[in-house]
Amino acid sequence: MTKKERVPSISPLLTVAGLEQSFGGVMALAGVSFQVPPGLIYAVIGPNGAGKTTLFNALCGFYQPSAGSIRFDDQELLGLPPYRVAARGIARTFQNLQLFFNMTVLENVMVGGHLRARTGLLSAALRLPWVRREERQLREWARAALDLCELANRAEQPAGALPYGLMKRVEIARALIAQPRLLLLDEPAAGLNDTETLALQGLIARIRDAGVTVLLVEHHMPLVMSVSDRLLVLDYGSVLAEGAPSDIQADPRVVAAYLGGEVQYAV
Repeated sequence: MTKKERVPSISPLLTVAGLEQSFGGVMALAGVSFQVPPGLIYAVIGPNGAGKTTLFNALCGFYQPSAGSIRFDDQELLGLPPYRVAARGIARTFQNLQLFFNMTVLENVMVGGHLRARTGLLSAALRLPWVRREERQLREWARAALDLCELANRAEQPAGALPYGLMKRVEIARALIAQPRLLLLDEPAAGLNDTETLALQGLIARIRDAGVTVLLVEHHMPLVMSVSDRLLVLDYGSVLAEGAPSDIQADPRVVAAYLGGEVQYAV
């Protein structure tokens, strides 16, 4: 059995049903439904304006859809604010870099651990013993995330001094410190060269193999087809197709709408 033929778990980790989202009369999501089994890399593709980022924003609580259901680990997420969605075990990255460039790489990653910390303003100001223990624990978690992202040797460098491709990995490490069960990656290969994209492919696979389910939005088709276990294709806010990469690649509707002509990708 190849990795593209992984047997899904009986119970999905994420179930989206009938999701609808409109902006000024434009239907960005029109009854979108799909399931993401745990332990897979599940990619969402489609042309610009297909609704991919809108879907991510709805899953994270940034948008509140007008209809539908979002169930994570069999618990409803619709209506929850973003911080409560994140606390349930969902983390994400964004298309544009959101780093603190004057802080070190380690400090940037530690910022992502706030959901796992209980230090408040007063306790931090008093420098209570348990606050110092918690900070040491956050540093250990941050270094573990950096190690997974192959950034351990960059921990004390200013984030703003890194090459663009490594900055992207810092953002992924910052999401991983929260120990999510589902990681949403929004176009992580945007702006990367071929070498950086190949390294990213390996990182995404390592994250999946470490037990984190990955939901990936990406336009880089060679990356998507080589790393993904399942694909969902959106077109004008609706589901056009869903299946294994080989099935999607051969689907004439997908070829006509997005992949284009006779272009083929290794799977």
